[in-house]
Order: sequence, then C-alpha cells, then structure tokens
Amino acid sequence: MMKKASKALAATAEKSVRRRIPKWALQSGEGASTNDGAAGNEQYYLRTIGRGLEVLDCFDGKVPLSLKEISTRTGLPETTLFRVLLTLEKHAYVQQHRDGTYQLAPKLIFGWLVQAADKVREIARPEIERLANTFNETVSVAYLYDDRIHVLDCIETFHEIRMTNKIGRVLPPHCSAMGKVITAFQDRALADRMLEVYGLSQRTEKTITDRQKLFKEFEEIRRTGVGSDREESIRGGICFGTALRTAGQPVVAAISLSTPTMRMTKQREREIQSALVESAARIVELLQGRTGASGRR
Repeated sequence: MMKKASKALAATAEKSVRRRIPKWALQSGEGASTNDGAAGNEQYYLRTIGRGLEVLDCFDGKVPLSLKEISTRTGLPETTLFRVLLTLEKHAYVQQHRDGTYQLAPKLIFGWLVQAADKVREIARPEIERLANTFNETVSVAYLYDDRIHVLDCIETFHEIRMTNKIGRVLPPHCSAMGKVITAFQDRALADRMLEVYGLSQRTEKTITDRQKLFKEFEEIRRTGVGSDREESIRGGICFGTALRTAGQPVVAAISLSTPTMRMTKQREREIQSALVESAARIVELLQGRTGASGRR
C-alpha cells in the first residue's frame, strides 16, 4: 500500500514538473535541459532583453558611465545603445545625470551594493582572521551603503576585557575609525550628507563635533591612509582603521583593529597601523584580481 502511494506521489510530481515546460518546446526538442542558457535555446533567446541585461551588467552601482563607455564594454553601436538605455530609463532601471552619464536606478543599486559587499567580506575574511590571530584583538570590516556605514564582518578577541562590535551596526562617521576613513575619501557633498544623516553627537569628552576640525582630520587621513578613534566613541577604547582604496573606484570599505587603551603602547600602535595598511593592500590586490577576472571594473 505504501509503495503504491509513493509511486502515485512520484507520478504526480513528475507531471507537475513536466507541465512547467510547454508541449511545443518538448516536441521541438528544446527545454530538455535548462542549463545550457542561450546557447542551448538559441531559437527562443530574446536578444533585445539580452542586450538590456548586458547593459545593466556594465554598472557596479557606484560609478556612472557615459554612452561611449557603455558602448565600449558591450560592443553595441551607440545608436542601438541609446534606444536600449532610453527603454531602461523609461522603466526606471537606469537614470541619466545632467552631464549625460548613466547610473543604475535606486531600485537596482541596493542589490549591486549587497553583491559588492559580499565580495569584500569574502575576500577580506582571511586577512581579518590573520590580524585577529596576530594581535589577539577585535578586527572588523565596514561597508558604505548609500550614506550609512555598516559593520560588514567582525572577529572578536577572547580577552575578558575587550572591544566589541556587531555585524550590521551603523558606525558614526565622525568618531569611529572606520567611519572616519570611509568618510574622509568621499566627495564633500556626500561627506556632508553622511555627517548630517548621523549627526555630530557627543559620545565622550574627546569626540570631535566641530566640522572644521573634523575635516582637517580627514585631510590627515587622506595623507597617511590611517584613521583613529582615541576614546572618541567610548571611554577606555582605541581603534585604528584604514580604507580599502581601489584605483579608479570610490572608497566604500575599511578594516579596523580595536583594543582597550590599557593594552596599547606606542610600539604596539605602530605595529598595528603598519599591519592594517599591509592587510588593506592585500585585500585590494585580491579585489582587483577578482574584478579583472570577471572582465568588469
């Protein structure tokens, strides 16, 4: 009885799967395999939709592209490309800026940002593990989503007295090491917006709330590549961070190491800063390698 019931269920399941494939596709020999993509189903491949998707794949969610740049990447003539972009713009998948460049529309950008952040987290993980093991302190990665900086990954030390972090936490752009180094490399309009959105709240007596002093510190960060939080967000804690700077791309990520001030010395401070800069360089090199392998910037 059980065997008959099992066979009946299997037959029903098979029928339901087969119904998903049109009869005309089965009769023509198409649809037997859905893993071949356009190559295996060329007769039914919609080239117009394919072109639109190729155009969308040119964008990384951060850098606007001109008509000529998109044409170079896709191999499409500019006249054809203009029609594709106009259609995508009408359906709110891309938007055109005043200078004529194109960018993904907001409803697509977040998906691109999540994908890019996942790639950073994957590549940075071995380096933050190495830093955490070397110094036995808390090491974190942060990523910029639009105008907010979130903790992307974190490895905490096992010391009873330690600095902690939480994945997903929004970092203050004015008094956290990673917040500062990411904000320091943004254009002034975005940096102002980030500070406005979060607010220059006073966390401790050492928190910088004066905009002029803060932007002066941002200049120093751009010069040295390293930012610090010296008891500015929490008393008794010190943190150093460095941005992941990829050539020709906006700065959207950073790594940091946090420790109680009681375990910090001048010598250890220099070692940590040097190690962070080296780790950031290795992560960026891997990111650029991954990007080059995929054929996209």
